[in-house]
Amino acid sequence: MHIPVLPKEVLEYLNPKSNENFIDCTIGEGGHAIAILERSGPNGKLLGIDLDSQQIENCKLEIENYKNRIILVVGSYTNLKEIIRDNNFGSARPVRGQGGSEGEQDEQGGQTSNGVNGILLDLGMSSWHLDDSGRGFAFMKNEPLDMRYLKDNELTARQIVNSWRENDIEAILREYGEERLSRRIAKAIVEARRVKKLETTTDLIEVIKKAVPRGYERGRIHFATRTFQALRIAVNQELENLKNVLPQAIEVLEPGGRLVVISFHSLEDRIVKNFFRDQSKDGVIKILTKKPITASLEEIKSNNRSRSAKLRAIVKT
Repeated sequence: MHIPVLPKEVLEYLNPKSNENFIDCTIGEGGHAIAILERSGPNGKLLGIDLDSQQIENCKLEIENYKNRIILVVGSYTNLKEIIRDNNFGSARPVRGQGGSEGEQDEQGGQTSNGVNGILLDLGMSSWHLDDSGRGFAFMKNEPLDMRYLKDNELTARQIVNSWRENDIEAILREYGEERLSRRIAKAIVEARRVKKLETTTDLIEVIKKAVPRGYERGRIHFATRTFQALRIAVNQELENLKNVLPQAIEVLEPGGRLVVISFHSLEDRIVKNFFRDQSKDGVIKILTKKPITASLEEIKSNNRSRSAKLRAIVKT
């Protein structure tokens, strides 16, 4: 079962209140979403987005008690504004060319917000992707070299390692994986595929193992971690997608609305940090987290995958 990271901190910085509306851009199996819905009752709504259709199906099993207050959409958060428009979500402010309303009455006669009061962007992989998807995200299992969140995408990790030029492989390992042995690993991949195509995670692990010194990254991270990270980012265009969604999220938020972003490696965190800094200088937002919030030792003990999580939050002015 997927355990959401930093659950208390997410609620603290999103600060959901009764009848407010929220968007979970990476809903997964709904862990964070359920906690938000509990706080935003009785009539607050939530728009849940996930690129993976299987994750939406997984989520449906978890949110049965809230199905009247949640909209689930298979799609990319890079299309956030379009998804909001298509689902008529968060339309308190007048849409250009249409009339707007100041809010609507809930079933108890109280005022309910039509705007978007908060957005969560959890950039981490779910446990399902690592443990059960069979797509090669986890290097501890022998699985096909796929790494696609969206199975309709043409590009896979297998295509990269078997058909890209050595210089291009080296570039993504260096830029997306921050792998200091990127040149050695890229060269080893190209040499290995001349003999036999790399089809599985085990095939790739063996190539990396032979390319790096014995004991490389031992005690810190697995020697293949950075290579797998780089391939996953390249396959799913993760950094480009993050850069695209951040300005959309600020735009659709109501004044006083909050954006919480959880990143899991320095490349993501740097993009979020710099974007928030620039928006703050322009007076568009107020930064709520001067430094990223990280998991407590207690949480890390119960959920080891939270150890690299970093949370940053802002409020729209």
